[in-house]
Amino acid sequence: MVVGLIVKDNRIQGVKTSMGQTIEANNVILTNGTFLNGKIHIGEKSFGGGRMGDRASQGLTEQLIEFGFRADRLKTGTPVRVDGRTIDFSRLAEQKGDEVVTGFSYVEKANLKKQRSCYMAYTSRKVHDTLKTGFQFSPMFNGRIGGVGPRYCPSIEDKVERFSDKDAHQLFVEPEGWHTIEYYINGFSSSLPEDVQFKALREIEGFENAKIFRPGYAIEYDFFPPEQLQHNLETKLVKGLFFAGQINGTTGYEEAAAQGIIAGINAHNKAVDNEPLILKRSEAYIGVLIDDLITKGVDEPYRMFTSRAEYRILLRQDNADARLTEKSYKMGLATLERYQKFRQKQERILALISYLEKTGVAPDEINTFLETQGTSPLTQQIKLSNVLLRPQVELHGLIKNNENLFTDIKNRYNFRQDEIEAAEVLVKYKGYIDKEKELADKLMRLEHVKLNSEFDYHQLKSLSYEAREKLNLIKPETLGQASRISGVSPADISVLAIYLGR
Repeated sequence: MVVGLIVKDNRIQGVKTSMGQTIEANNVILTNGTFLNGKIHIGEKSFGGGRMGDRASQGLTEQLIEFGFRADRLKTGTPVRVDGRTIDFSRLAEQKGDEVVTGFSYVEKANLKKQRSCYMAYTSRKVHDTLKTGFQFSPMFNGRIGGVGPRYCPSIEDKVERFSDKDAHQLFVEPEGWHTIEYYINGFSSSLPEDVQFKALREIEGFENAKIFRPGYAIEYDFFPPEQLQHNLETKLVKGLFFAGQINGTTGYEEAAAQGIIAGINAHNKAVDNEPLILKRSEAYIGVLIDDLITKGVDEPYRMFTSRAEYRILLRQDNADARLTEKSYKMGLATLERYQKFRQKQERILALISYLEKTGVAPDEINTFLETQGTSPLTQQIKLSNVLLRPQVELHGLIKNNENLFTDIKNRYNFRQDEIEAAEVLVKYKGYIDKEKELADKLMRLEHVKLNSEFDYHQLKSLSYEAREKLNLIKPETLGQASRISGVSPADISVLAIYLGR
């Protein structure tokens, strides 16, 4: 266990372990999850722990506060884990996995030959009444938990209390893995006494004989408001010290993984004097996530929703590789073989789009197909790309049912399904995509205007008082970041732009 940091002249030098060892390092990444002064709550019982079975991390929070960092508390929860051999799955609704498993990568993968199903169960009024018998002992209701929990992932007692008009709530019964009999009861997160949890669980249809491995519990932990970070996830107060994951106020596995890889890349880049990797909001959801954290801070555990991104048309599943592989290759993460496959894929997509835009089609060549698709026939020759703009027409069906129109290009290229889909998106939504790119480029000009991190914004009396307070707190790196801070108005940005111009 790391119990302390070695810092000299606001520069990280290494870490100290509980065994008394010193490990020197020029860069350190803290990924403490829920362990910093973690406290587990089950009914009226509470005890220190980073998660069930692991002790909490003591001392790091206090040391960071001494360095000048601000800390606060959040909470999260987890449900009971059930022995799958004791669940009657015949009384639950089966939820099979996807038949065609797609991904963000263009690297071909073998389709899964077998999958494990999830199942759906439901609570009932009887279950809710049993849960209510434990409310007086709930740490959430009696004030023993001070941290704010995730609003969109409430505990079962919270759902019963807040949605008292509902007779039932959905539960997703999820296998923990291929080589375990343990099941995770998603939606049944709780910090009620274990006897109440167990009794209520057994009143759910299909769980009458259920046995549990461990009860659900709530956990409170320290985090550090992320306005204290730069965009490369390095702290502003201590050079070479990076934070990633729940220490920054996020919740969720993907959010933690996203920060972890960026912090790791940037710790390496700093060690070898490379430029930091900072993904823009228009380039990746990771860019949206990190910019939101640093610019807006958090007042509850942060989760990355697609609705948080203003450039959703640019941040598509089909173009994740087009957005990020080039960067990955330049950093030495993507291999040459992978990069070449990516370039070949892009070449095939562009060739297909070019063919669609240049090739004309006469009414007698395509009207029969158009009628089968429920769309009006042509009266004159038009380009294939214009045919594809019709919502009833899909490119895959167009190619499959009109072989004569695509013979030339199919002889030169062997298109994969994902390439056909990518080309179709770029043709069908070209107007929207171009408009969003134009908007992103316009706003990116503000990102090129650098701000001085040492500047005292209280000097600028033309700024609103709230803007001065927020700008001094967050110390934005660019005018673009300043424009996204809550409480900084367009008028304040104009004042800053004029001042910078002078």
